[in-house]
Amino acid sequence: MSQLDSLRRILPLAWPVLVGQVALLAYSTIDTILLARYSADDLAALAVGSAIYITLFVGLMGVMMAVAPMVGRHHGAGRYQEAGEQLHQTTWLAFALMLPGILLLLHPDLLLKVSMASPAVEIKVRGYLSALACSLPPALLFTAFRGFNNAVSRPKAVMILQVGSLVLKLPLSLLLIHGLPDSGLPAMGAVGCGIATAIVMWTQTLIAFALLRSDKFYVRYGLHRGGLHRPDWLKLKALLKLGLPMGASILIEISGFTFMAIFIARLGSTAVAGHQLATNLVTLMFMLPMALGNATSTLVAQRLGANDRAGATRIGWHGLELAMALSCGIGALMFFGRAQVLALYTDDAAIIASAMPLLLWVWVFHVADASQTLAAYVLRAHHIATLPMVINALALWGVGLGLGYWMAFGHVDWAPASLQGAPGFWSAATAGLVIAAVGLCSLLAWVHRRERG
Repeated sequence: MSQLDSLRRILPLAWPVLVGQVALLAYSTIDTILLARYSADDLAALAVGSAIYITLFVGLMGVMMAVAPMVGRHHGAGRYQEAGEQLHQTTWLAFALMLPGILLLLHPDLLLKVSMASPAVEIKVRGYLSALACSLPPALLFTAFRGFNNAVSRPKAVMILQVGSLVLKLPLSLLLIHGLPDSGLPAMGAVGCGIATAIVMWTQTLIAFALLRSDKFYVRYGLHRGGLHRPDWLKLKALLKLGLPMGASILIEISGFTFMAIFIARLGSTAVAGHQLATNLVTLMFMLPMALGNATSTLVAQRLGANDRAGATRIGWHGLELAMALSCGIGALMFFGRAQVLALYTDDAAIIASAMPLLLWVWVFHVADASQTLAAYVLRAHHIATLPMVINALALWGVGLGLGYWMAFGHVDWAPASLQGAPGFWSAATAGLVIAAVGLCSLLAWVHRRERG
C-alpha cells in the first residue's frame, strides 16, 4: 500500500471529523469573540470556567472513547452485532460518569481557590459551570454516538449534527449574553454562553438517538429496535481497562492548559484573556491532526480486526507522515500571520499585546502536538494506552507545567522578560510537547517492529 493509497483512505474519513470538530470548537470561538467585545471580566470567566469544564469533560470523554478502537476491530472482523453491543455498554459507562462529573462542576471550589480569580470573575465562573453541568449528560451520550460512528467509517452523520447545532448555538449565545431588556430577559454574559451550550447539546443528542432508531444503516448492528441492553460486566471491564489510561492521558494533556489558565489568572484579567485567545487559536489548529488521528486510528483498528497487521502498520505511519507535513505548513502560516489572526478576535489593544508573545511558539508547538496526537491515536488502535499515559505525565506535567510554573513565577534571574509570566508557561509547554512527541513516536516504532516479529 503506497502513501497515495493510504491518503485516499484516510482523507474521506478525516475531513468530516475535521468539519465536525471545527464546528464544535466554534462553540468556544463564538463565545470568546462575543465576550471579548462584551466584558473583560466575562471573557476571563469564560477562560477559567471553560478550562475547568474542558479538563473534566475531556477526561471523561477519553474513558468513553475506548469504544472506537473496540468497535473498529469488531467492524473490521465483520462482527457487527458485537460492534453494536459495545455502544450499549458505552452508554452505561456514560451514565456512571455523569454523576461525579456534575458534582465536580457544581462544586469547583478547589480549582477556583487555586486560580485566585477576583470575586467578580469567580461569581461568573460558578454560574457558567452550573449551566454546563446541565450539558454534561447529553455531551457524554453524544460522545458514545460519535465514537461508534467514527469506528464504523460513518463520520458524516456526526458532522451533520455538529454543524447543524452550530446554527443554533450562535443566535442563542448572542441572545443570552446581551439579553432582551425590553422583554424581561436580562443580559447574562458568560453564564448565558453556558446555558446556550446546554440547550444545543440536549437538542443534538436527542436527534442522534432518533437517527439510531430510524436509519437503516444501523440495522446490522442491532441498534434499530429494543431497549438498552443490560450491563455486561466483562465488556465494561474491557472498556475501562483501555479507557481509563486513555482518559488519564488526555486529561494530563488538557490539564496542562487548564492549570496554565488558572495560574495565569493570578496575573489579571488581561493576561488570562490573552491566554484565552492564544489557546482558542492553537485548539483550532489542533483539529486537523485530531481528525487525521481519528481516521488513521479507525483504519488501523479495522485492519487489526481483519488480521492485516502489515496494512495496519503502513496506514499508521502514513497517517503520521501526513500530519507532520500539514502541521509544518499550518504552523508557519499562523506564525507569520499571528497579528492579523488575533485582530479577528478583538480590537482591544491590551488583550492583543498580551496574546502576541504567546504565539511566538506556535510553529514548533503545533508540529509537536500533531506528532504526539497521531502516535497516541494509532497506539490506542493497538490497545496500548498505559505507557503513553506515563510519557504524557512526565513530559506535559513534569516539563510543561512544572517548568512553566517556575519560569512564570520563580523570578528566574537568567531568563529574559520574554520567558517570564505567561510566555514562560508557553515556552515550557512547547518543550513538553516535543518530548512527548519523541517518546510516543519512538514507542509506536517499537510496537511496529515487535509486530513484524
